[in-house]
Parts: sequence; C-alpha cells; structure tokens
Amino acid sequence: MFENLTDKLQAVFKRLGKRGILREDDVKEILREVRLALLEADVHYKVVKDFVGRVRERAVGAEVTESLSPAQQVVKIVHEELIATLGQPGRLELQGNAPYVIMLVGLQGSGKTTMAAKLSRQLRKNGHLPIMVAGDTYRPAAVKQLEVLGRQLELPVYSEGSRASPPRICANGVREAKKRGLDVVILDTAGRLQIDGEMMAELEAVKRATKPVETLLVADAMTGQEAVNVAAGFHERIGLTGLILTKVDGDARGGAAISMRSVTGVPIKYLGTGEKTDALEVFHPDRLASRILGMGDVLTLIERAEAAFDQEQAVKMERKLREASFNLEDFLEQLQQVKKMGPLDQLLDMIPGVRGLAQEVSSEATDKQFKRTEAIVLSMTLEERRNPRIIKGSRKKRIARGSGTTVQEVNALLNQFRQMQRMMKQLRKGTRGMQGLARMFG
Repeated sequence: MFENLTDKLQAVFKRLGKRGILREDDVKEILREVRLALLEADVHYKVVKDFVGRVRERAVGAEVTESLSPAQQVVKIVHEELIATLGQPGRLELQGNAPYVIMLVGLQGSGKTTMAAKLSRQLRKNGHLPIMVAGDTYRPAAVKQLEVLGRQLELPVYSEGSRASPPRICANGVREAKKRGLDVVILDTAGRLQIDGEMMAELEAVKRATKPVETLLVADAMTGQEAVNVAAGFHERIGLTGLILTKVDGDARGGAAISMRSVTGVPIKYLGTGEKTDALEVFHPDRLASRILGMGDVLTLIERAEAAFDQEQAVKMERKLREASFNLEDFLEQLQQVKKMGPLDQLLDMIPGVRGLAQEVSSEATDKQFKRTEAIVLSMTLEERRNPRIIKGSRKKRIARGSGTTVQEVNALLNQFRQMQRMMKQLRKGTRGMQGLARMFG
C-alpha cells in the first residue's frame, strides 16, 4: 500500500546520504521533496504541514549539525516524527463488568461484517468468549454472511432476521451473551454509501441501548482523503474510541493511515491485511513507520512465523536440518507453513534491505508457483518424497502428468532441492559453510 511513498522517501534519503555536511538550504530542499511525496500519497495537507514543520525545527538545529552522520540523523528524525504522527498504539479497553460490547461502525463496503469475524477470531485466541450480533438489516445477505462466517469459525451469532429494528436486535444480543456466559459482544451495524442523518440517529440509538466500551470505525484505507472526512464525521456524532483500517494490503496511496489518527485524535487499533479471517494485525505505529521508510518490520514477521509454525515441528525440523536429513516431505510441510504467513511479497517487504527483491515478486505469480510446487510434490509417492534420488525418467513423466506440469519443471524443483541439501551439509561444516551461504545470498 505504501509502495510509492516508500520508494520516493528512499530516493530522497539516498541522495541525502551522499552529502557529508548538511546546510539549511539542503534541509529545505529535502523537506520540500518529503512534503510532495506525502501529498502525492494522499496524506491530509494539514497533517503534512505540521509534520514537515516539526521535522524542520529539529533538522536545522544542533541535533543534526553536530551529528557525525547528518543524513542518518535526518532519517532518524523523520522516523520519530512519523511515529508521533501515527500516534500511540491503541488497545481494546475491555474493563468493567462483562459482557464487553464492541460496536463496529462505518460506511457500506468498508468490510465491517468480515471484520466482526476477524476480531472475534482474535479475541477467542486471546482467551475471550465472543458472540457476533447481526445488526445490519439493510444490506442484502448481511445477516446470512455473518452467520456463514460464524459457522466457519465455530463462533456464536445472534440474529433476528431483517425485520426487527437494529437497536432492539443489538440489545437482545447483549442479553443473550449474559445468559450464555459470553464475555464479548461484537455488533455488526449497518452502513450507508455515505454519512446521513438517519444512519447516525440509528447508530446513536444502538449505542444508547448497548453502552459499548469500544466504538470502532472500520475504514477502507483505499478511499484516501475521503476516509479522513468519514472518520471526522463519525467521531463528531457517535464518539469513536478507535479506528480499524481495512485493505491496507491493497495498492492505494496509503495517506489515510497517516492522516486519520492526527485529524480525529482517535488511535488506530487494528490493520486488516487481507481477505481471510486471520488477516488482522494489531497496530504498532513504530513498525508501520519502519515499513513506510523501507526499514522492514522484523517483529511482525516473527509474530507471523510464531503463529504459523508449530513449536514441536520447528524443533524436529531444526534437528533434520542440522543432520542434513531434510527430505521433500519436510519441504512440502515447510512450504504449507510459509503460505499461512501471508503473500511472499509482504513477507519480503518486512525484511530490512530486501525491498528491491520484494518489488520483483508478484503475489499472484508467487501463489501460482507455490501451487505448482505443491502439486509436483503431492504427485510423488511417499517413498519418492523421502528418497528423491530414485526419481528417474519414467517417474518424472508420471509426476509431471499427475501435477499438470512438465518434466522440465519437475527437474527444476529436484535441482533446487539438491542445492538446498548441499547447502545444509555445508552449514554442518561450520564457518566455511556459512561463508559459502553468505556468498550465495550476495
């Protein structure tokens, strides 16, 4: 989402790094380019003005001029001020007497219904007992969609069809949660194509009837400047406690994410990073700032790996790698685990220093390659997976036919696997192997 902004800021900082001494005119020129990059990324002009002003004040002072590396110091200041603009990390305030009511609001199409399922899934993972309430009686199939998501995730859903009034449905949903001993109620409320008085009056009635501890605006980050206006409108009438940005994995310019916190004063609590129900990240301003500046996000990468990989399997795999007994069955298992972590281009973007490689990786092409590789390995017998050396001409033809690929593609996979095995053997030999591995990766 922040690709264009990241590229432009990195280009500015690259030129900056070539200057040994920074004069005030240099700082002005740099900040002019930073301002243009932010405006082109759809960041609100008032937010850009305040941001650039704060950076200028620090960058022309002793903090930079007395630094041994002025260029790095300016990047550090930009990073710190970007974190300040994104605000403190917001967390759900689940305090007081249960059940805790979380009210989701937003325009139609922002992804509230799917977000209700994502949030419920994450809360259950954290030890809570959530129930979703189908309070959107206007959008066709909204109730049905929530019920389907509830069945898929094995989570309870309270609904009364599309004839009852939303305030009554939501109030009854809270009573149902109390009766069943559930501690979190997530209200999926109705949206409109645009903010109107009738919509706001209904949301105010729902809020009075349920007394939510959290009122979260689900905002489509791809709507740009309009998302900022929507957030301000909802906050003025309903009183928001937090923001959830959806579709941050899209190709929008990303300015809304930077602007909304500053304009509303309301913290961002979650980022929706995909369509699946597990594609939800807790918002960390420092990590997002690092991503925007092309510095990677190793902590989020580690968290995704911890969620995707089973600890017992990881220990077993480590032993196999150490003993160089890693086979194609293990390879398939690892491939399936990596797929759970998300698109490969997203993962590469989180590793510092490999942004150029991430840009070359197409998410769609990678997904097709993963499926092709998976099909090839699944077309092998158990014996072939455990001992790939027995795979000769006739077996390769059979595997290619079974996986819908060519013998050349089967050969390519086997060659890559043999290279991997040789690499593992080198690693066992210690430093020389590590040096060889380092050379392979440039």
